[in-house]
Amino acid sequence: LWEGVLLAELLQPAGVKSEAVTVIFHGVDGYTTSLPWEAVQDKQLILAYKSNGLPLPPEMGYPFIVVAEDRFGYKWARWVERIELSPEPFYRGYWESFGYSIDGEIR
Repeated sequence: LWEGVLLAELLQPAGVKSEAVTVIFHGVDGYTTSLPWEAVQDKQLILAYKSNGLPLPPEMGYPFIVVAEDRFGYKWARWVERIELSPEPFYRGYWESFGYSIDGEIR
């Protein structure tokens, strides 16, 4: 059970520009990955700070982990310290630069 904030609700007050199509997540360890802005909104993805009623422990991604339940694990960005909105639809994060799917959707 994850507890957190809806990513769309977190980002909207920042003034999401109409050209934003990709949400890029930056981890404290330099890891990056992205998700389509449309998927973040439609799937109601969250940025979690608790798991099973307990604060997120460091090994699970403290302070924040992206909970992307319909995506492969490499899309579950851990140790998130910064979120960026981009007009670039084909942003390649760490694993994507090695040929992994950009959207990471489990089909």
